[in-house]
Amino acid sequence: MEIKLFIAGCIFLVLAIIMQAVKKKFIKDGKPSKTFEDVYSWVDTLWTALIIASVIMYFLLQAFKIPTGSMRNTLIEKDHLFAMKFIYGLRVPFTDGKRILPIKQVNKGDIVIFQCPPSALSPAERAENVKKDYIKRCVALAGDKVEIKNKILYVNDVKIDESYVNYDDSNIYKKLEFTNSQEEYQKAWENGDFAILPVNFIRDNFGPVVVPEGHYMVLGDNRDYSFDARFWGPLPDKYLKGQALFVYWPLNRIKYIR
Repeated sequence: MEIKLFIAGCIFLVLAIIMQAVKKKFIKDGKPSKTFEDVYSWVDTLWTALIIASVIMYFLLQAFKIPTGSMRNTLIEKDHLFAMKFIYGLRVPFTDGKRILPIKQVNKGDIVIFQCPPSALSPAERAENVKKDYIKRCVALAGDKVEIKNKILYVNDVKIDESYVNYDDSNIYKKLEFTNSQEEYQKAWENGDFAILPVNFIRDNFGPVVVPEGHYMVLGDNRDYSFDARFWGPLPDKYLKGQALFVYWPLNRIKYIR
């Protein structure tokens, strides 16, 4: 969205420059016609507003709307929120997700917004080069061992107290062995191969896996109904966009996000 706004702003800037160049053709009685002045005023305002908005959205702050229930009850459908895009560093334009000057590193427990990796898209979406954003909670960092046993999350063999997690399905799917070795399981997970498996293969009993360097493990708080890194693999750092900050709409849902 921010790139489209920037391009639109540049188009209006070029139009404003052209209008200045031909301004003398619209001069009557020593000054431009009122129609010309009105149109130029709008064009001048638009290019300035669009470029400023695109810069703010690209580097600093962006609004998002929650489309699904994967983060219930922390965030629910149709919550509108702001995300801090600069908190993990300013994105360098025209690079593969490079960021500079980070204020903080990603921590376990952060609710992060990111461009979903290709493994999280359907074949049709990949063919059309679809780009969409996801929001999940970071539960593990590079080098961490992650395992889910009967719905309970363990990181580095320590049971994690997840008071924010919601379980809507009382069924517990048993662990199914579908690879020949731990190394094969790890590789398949990193490649996003689990995305095509039935949910019962992965949801309640997962791992163990080790989060690779430059990646994160992210899960939805609505654990039974979240399509997350259990299925499509570890989240590469280059897809990270920012940290969720606060809900601003609807009014009865205004809150700081934790």
